[in-house]
Parts: sequence; structure tokens; C-alpha cells
Amino acid sequence: MEERVVVNEVGLRDGLQNQAKIVETSGKLLLLDALLAAGLRHVEAASFVHPKIVPQMADGDQVCAVLPRKYEIDYSVLVPNRKGYERAVAAGMRSIAVVPACSEGMNRSNLNQTRDEAVTEAMQLVRLGRDQGLTTRVYLAVAFACPFDGPTDPAIVEDLTAKMFDAGANEVALADTIGAANPASVARLFEKLSKRHGAGNLSAHFHDTQGLALANAFAALECGVRKFDASVGGLGGCPFAPGATGNVATEDLVNMLEACGYTTGVDLKKLTAAVELAESLVHQPLGGRWVDWQRHKAKAA
Repeated sequence: MEERVVVNEVGLRDGLQNQAKIVETSGKLLLLDALLAAGLRHVEAASFVHPKIVPQMADGDQVCAVLPRKYEIDYSVLVPNRKGYERAVAAGMRSIAVVPACSEGMNRSNLNQTRDEAVTEAMQLVRLGRDQGLTTRVYLAVAFACPFDGPTDPAIVEDLTAKMFDAGANEVALADTIGAANPASVARLFEKLSKRHGAGNLSAHFHDTQGLALANAFAALECGVRKFDASVGGLGGCPFAPGATGNVATEDLVNMLEACGYTTGVDLKKLTAAVELAESLVHQPLGGRWVDWQRHKAKAA
């Protein structure tokens, strides 16, 4: 039997939050329908941040109010603070993600907090979510390097991972926010954390700034990680991290996993249609290597 790997689609949140063109709620729902039709069953649907800070996510309440329920979908949302948490719960969301960073500089840029403040608040939200029966996920941002403070000390990542699990987190995701990781650094960190916390409790979030996202995903896969974030068409980029480019393209990740003998439940042909829809919504060409390859073959036929 093929081993299953979970692909968590973050295009609606991480993918759209840094786009110059704001995609209306109706467009987001059209894209979501296309992603679900392709077989994706884990989706980060929105972010409950202040609308003045990230206007692309201002309609989080509206999006969550009409999320399709025709399939059994694991919907999650990002919450940066207690107010965001309360909005998410009021919107009926039962799975939340918090995002403390591993560096001082990134926490000040992203959350306007020190690292200690951000970590303390994240732990409080995790405990609150646990007590209220929510599923809680923690993104450890800039787990490999920070655009302000440089390379991240792995000991900091190890310490924060332990703290989040001690607080009751269901999952900790290591986020290569600016795409600075390499397969060797990924393997070293995930191998150590997997031995301590179990690979099944960890996930990975890679950006493709240096073209290494797939290689990094494979390194994490070799360490036993079976859940990865990805963004349709390679959409993405953090508005608070200078130089951060898009996430690993969902279609590229799915293609690699399926080619290596894993199963994702995602139909690549239908996923291509979602990429094309996303292009029309953001008014720019998208797509990773797999889409380019398919288009080249179609022209050559």
C-alpha cells in the first residue's frame, strides 16, 4: 500500500496575503472550489489579522462563514493574537495556527513583540485552544534564517518546539520563511526533532527563494515528516519578511511525492486548472516547474 503524505494548501492565506491585487471573497471561494475539486483536503482558509495591516485578509470572517462542506475538509486559520483567536472561534473555526518567530527581528516586524512576548502569547493561545477543544498548530517562523538577524541557532528552534508541545500544541511546523534552508540543514534539524517529538507531530513549510524547496521537502520526508504546506502556483511571500518569495508550488510538491511512490489524493490535471484560475485572479503568470512542463508538452504535441 502506498504511504500517504498530507499536502496542506496555504494559497488562500499565505499565497494571497502578499499580492498587490486584492482578490475578492468570491474569487477566493472560486479558487477554493477548484482546489477541493483537485482533491486537496487540508486547507488554510484565512488569516485573522488586522485588516489595515494585511488588507488582503480583511474578509476572513466572510470566507469562513461560507466554507464549502461538501467534502470532509480540515480547514484551519492563522491567528496572530488573542483578538484574532476570538474572531476565529466566533467564525466557527476549530483549527487554529499561531506564528511566533525564532528571532527577535522577525517577531518585532511581524507581531510588534519581543521573542519572549511572542512565545508567551503563542503558548497562551495554544493552551486556550486545547482547553476549548480546538486543534492547535504552531508555525515557528524563520526556523532556518531571519532577514533581520541572520542564521537561526538550531538550539532556539529545539527549545521553542519543546515549549509549544509542552503547552499542548497538536503540531509544530518549521517554517523556512525566506527560503534560506538547504537539505543538509533541514535533515539535521528534523532528524533531531523527530527523535524527540515524533515525526508525525511535525510538519514543514518551505519557500522556494533559492529553488531548493523540493529538495528541502525531500530531506524532511526522509526524516519521517508526512505533512507539508504548499501554495497553488507557487503563490506566496511574507509581507513582513523582505526578500521572501513564494511557497513551494502545490503542483510541484504533489508531482514529486507521487513520482516517489507516495499518495496525496490530488489530481494534477485538475490542479492545473486551479493554477490557471489563480493566474486570472492575481493577474500574473503562476505555476511551478510541473505546469511549465505540461504547457511545453502541449505546444510540442
